[in-house]
Amino acid sequence: MPKLQLSFHTTFALKKEDLLKILRAASEPLELNDSLENLMQRTGLGNQKVRPMIAWATRAGLVKNKSLTPEAKIILNQDPYLQSINSDWFMHFYLSFGDKGIASIPENLADWGGWTYFVYTFLPQYKNFTPEELEYHSSLIFDQEQPKMLTKNLKIILRTYTETHALAACKFITLDGKQYQSGKPELPNPYLIGYFLAKLWGRDFSEQGSTLTKSVLEQKMGLTSVLAISPDALQEQLNSLEVRGVIEQRRAVPPFQIIPRWDNPLTLLEKAYDHA
Repeated sequence: MPKLQLSFHTTFALKKEDLLKILRAASEPLELNDSLENLMQRTGLGNQKVRPMIAWATRAGLVKNKSLTPEAKIILNQDPYLQSINSDWFMHFYLSFGDKGIASIPENLADWGGWTYFVYTFLPQYKNFTPEELEYHSSLIFDQEQPKMLTKNLKIILRTYTETHALAACKFITLDGKQYQSGKPELPNPYLIGYFLAKLWGRDFSEQGSTLTKSVLEQKMGLTSVLAISPDALQEQLNSLEVRGVIEQRRAVPPFQIIPRWDNPLTLLEKAYDHA
């Protein structure tokens, strides 16, 4: 049976202030290859918080093998306080894959844990929900989880998207009273969506010089779900990417096709911040 795979945070929710302390330590010559005691001194974080914050940074695509990722170096150079909505979306994108990153997707999406289940299975079905409804449906999937632990861990996901010191700016989900809602996000710069497209293209269409537009619009664990938008809204984003020369669309006669025109996803990430 699928496992929730959310214990990495222990009891510490995502907080940019703490995350930045880890990232700044990772940018130093020793990076994060240091003892817990030294990392505590270098970051100013308590011994119970250091490892969970490293785990957050890793799952958010900013740290790998105790070093800053190439993406993190670009982001910190352009957005040193993680204030840009682009940074919120970047972290959300990688958090949505659990701890697997850009890898071949599983047959059962819940096998990648609670975060992947929430983004790619639950939200597409339930645009409006209460915490109790999320807990109920999750308990049917992750039925080996103790109810108290399930509640606590799901609350961490919800807090990540609704607290201002986390990822609230992207409005991936919003809270209205006791009701959570999705489907009305504050989208990032088009070039960042282009970066996401490029990474997902490398995952699913890497051997293809072009692919059907329908394949992108309906891509499993694809852009519609991770951006919380409809296929029609995604088509508008694809049109925007075509104007910017990121893709070419063949739409004269069906079946419509998309041809990638980027050289390196990192270039798109840089442009996202240059044009923020």
